[in-house]
Amino acid sequence: MLRRYRSGIPALLVTGVYAVGVVVAGVVALTTGAPGLLWRLTLFVEADDGITATSPNVLVPVLTGMAWAWALWVSLRGPLAGPRPELDRDTGRLRVALYVVAALSLLVPLLPSWPWWATVVNVLIGGMLVVLFPPVLGRNLEHAGFAWAAGVLGYGGLAVVEVLDAIGWSAPDWLSLTCALAAWVWMVLVLRAQRWDGRWRRATVRYGIAGMVAPVVAMLVNGMLASVEEVLLYATGATGALMVIWAARSGHELADPRPQPAPPEPLPSGPLPSGPLPSGPLPSGPPAP
Repeated sequence: MLRRYRSGIPALLVTGVYAVGVVVAGVVALTTGAPGLLWRLTLFVEADDGITATSPNVLVPVLTGMAWAWALWVSLRGPLAGPRPELDRDTGRLRVALYVVAALSLLVPLLPSWPWWATVVNVLIGGMLVVLFPPVLGRNLEHAGFAWAAGVLGYGGLAVVEVLDAIGWSAPDWLSLTCALAAWVWMVLVLRAQRWDGRWRRATVRYGIAGMVAPVVAMLVNGMLASVEEVLLYATGATGALMVIWAARSGHELADPRPQPAPPEPLPSGPLPSGPLPSGPLPSGPPAP
């Protein structure tokens, strides 16, 4: 399996180090009763003072860490091994942008807080996909003008909301909701186009759909989860791993080896008949007596 991908061995080493760290932190949490290290590695938060290790607040972070480990493996393994296809300028730019989005999505949970300008830059980098996807998708992107407008409204609007909050002008809730919905619509149209484009696999599209739906579900059940177990509330952040996987796989599959055309059938090696071919119709059977 490692030789199947261009960077399979380095990806396995990095992912393995993280996965082993998660398992060791889980064992430490169970033996010492302190889940702090495990929570920092998987939920990327500090455990409150006085929290002791229980089955839920150890098992849930370990499962969350496995989700992030899978996202790390998918991101680092690279495209399939084989001849590299020649990418045009638009496809190459889109591939780089997808990798940047995946890298930033992996980096965001590691930082305790971001300044407002970093959040704006992050949103605008995601908005680059609005410009870079249409030339690559071509006719597979239905309602391209509408998709472009929805993407600009979604990502551009979210960036404006962040700036307004930074200068002390609170944006109304309906504006944030409208921008988020517009970005959601743009994503739906892009995933639909990817589904009909032969360069992307169905699994990649499914990861994108799950990455859209999972945060909405998590937002709806956050209150209930917090009342049941605090660790469940923090674990919903692992839904971001789905979009990391979608962006990374989308970039990888643009550079996967292309199927080679079948070689032409060889010409017959025997000599061709040298006499003239009959000009009339061939007899269909023996003559009648």
